[in-house]
Amino acid sequence: MAKVLIPIGDGTEVLDTLYPIFRLPEDGFEAVVCGPKARMYHGVLHEIPPEPTIAWDITRESPAYHIKATHAFADIRPEEYAGLFLSGGRAPEYLRYDQNLLRLTQHFFETGKPVAMVCHGVEIAAAAGCLQGRKATTVAKCRLDITAFGGIYLDQACVLDGNLVSARTWHDNTILLKEFVKMLLEDQKTRA
Repeated sequence: MAKVLIPIGDGTEVLDTLYPIFRLPEDGFEAVVCGPKARMYHGVLHEIPPEPTIAWDITRESPAYHIKATHAFADIRPEEYAGLFLSGGRAPEYLRYDQNLLRLTQHFFETGKPVAMVCHGVEIAAAAGCLQGRKATTVAKCRLDITAFGGIYLDQACVLDGNLVSARTWHDNTILLKEFVKMLLEDQKTRA
């Protein structure tokens, strides 16, 4: 079973992260969750509350499910993985400084293996220097992470650009995973 790497940390958005964890095995891919260390991480839920009498200018964060990373970034051999899924939440804000994760991320872009990113996951790809000349989308408040690193921001539910597929938020998970799985299956045939 081909493996897909899913990096997480404390503050990972649970809908961004759990959806691919459960979705990828449906098409024969093992979802491997990794973090700075192999341990349990605190997930969060981000939403703009639907209560119209209490306005929020940005998403509210609430505690959510915990997610276990079975591997540490430093122990991952990226050549053993078919793809990379960069989920959002607050975790990418500090994970983007982890040199092991940046090395892993660069491997997937340099080798042309499928990469999916949603929401704040763009911060990891940007910090790894992988967005120069690339078209991508993200949550609107993170578009600077694309344009400041030489990429082209498109406000669309899902954007395909070579081996990269991106989505704005967990609301776009269905189309994101549909395209990512298609890319993974095609890439597996090509590399066989």
